[in-house]
Amino acid sequence: MLQQKSERASTPHKVYQLDPVEDARWEPFVEQHSNGSVFHSGAWLRALRDTYGYEPVVFTTRPPTEELTNGIVFCRIQSWLTGSRLISLPFSDHCEPLCNSGEEFECLIQHLLTEREFHRYKYIQMRPVSEYFGKTGGGNGWLPADEYFLHILDLKPPLSELFATFDKDSVQRRIQRAERAGLSEKCGRTEALLEKFYRLFVLTRKRQGVPPTPYRWFCKLVEELGKSLEIRVAYKGDLPTAAILTLRFRDVVYYKYGCSDGQFNAYGATPWLFWQAITSAKSSGAAQFDFGRTELSNPGLLAFKNHWVAQPRRIAYWQYPSPSAYDLTEGWKQKFAKSFFSVMPSRLNVVMGNLLYRHFG
Repeated sequence: MLQQKSERASTPHKVYQLDPVEDARWEPFVEQHSNGSVFHSGAWLRALRDTYGYEPVVFTTRPPTEELTNGIVFCRIQSWLTGSRLISLPFSDHCEPLCNSGEEFECLIQHLLTEREFHRYKYIQMRPVSEYFGKTGGGNGWLPADEYFLHILDLKPPLSELFATFDKDSVQRRIQRAERAGLSEKCGRTEALLEKFYRLFVLTRKRQGVPPTPYRWFCKLVEELGKSLEIRVAYKGDLPTAAILTLRFRDVVYYKYGCSDGQFNAYGATPWLFWQAITSAKSSGAAQFDFGRTELSNPGLLAFKNHWVAQPRRIAYWQYPSPSAYDLTEGWKQKFAKSFFSVMPSRLNVVMGNLLYRHFG
């Protein structure tokens, strides 16, 4: 459903809102836009809405009767714990504004400030990939809230050349070690595979000292994304040792979640699964493998991804107003110490994840 915005907006164009889940124009627009991603897709937005109760909304300068040429997608988050806010997009590594014109982009950015004041949002956050936002939105009082590294592997070279670019000790030899160990792989999206993935996921999150993402989130992703989602589980004999979950949109494969049983780390199952996913992606015509965002404060994960892509790009999440007063990450660390979750029984960790995740999108 489309709703025309009120006259409170003081922008050169009228700004409209649309529901990207219901509006038939959104999906084809995302499909054809050069910056469209899996995180813009209706499937991802429906999973966010149905799992966490977030309300997807797109701001655009195009009226209901015309074809879409621009749009910035958000989720409205209403939380008694962390406050009401507008995020583009929760649990998404990045989400580029889909605008082809600087004038349209400036119009929408200005309107968002009015939107925040009208709805009294605690803040608005955007997660672009390009540096364009910092050169434009930064002048309107938006400031970086968090910074990350983004590793994207170009799949155009032959597999042999790709393999040769990976770190010899941390990637190449570990893949070869996994092959010598006789690891096997199952790939798909069956309920049995999802259950094995989630058991490993709960173990991994416990080691990391954070609650696991709710199981229903993964169920919704499988339901909505269908063949665009793959779960890969590595086995040593009959024992699951590691698993990764990837998504596909057009010619890009996105690594989104990974987990393992720590007692089997010596087999190199995780690098081997990544190599299996990369090989499969290239054989199916994918042009890029997106390893996802990495926090600057996570040197272990950063080193792991650097062994695959030596020169990642740096990206910033932009926030209005200043993020200094609203640093949710620090609030999370202060209120729920990692040591607390690392010793909590797994069943209680799952319960806590079910209760808390909708507040921290």
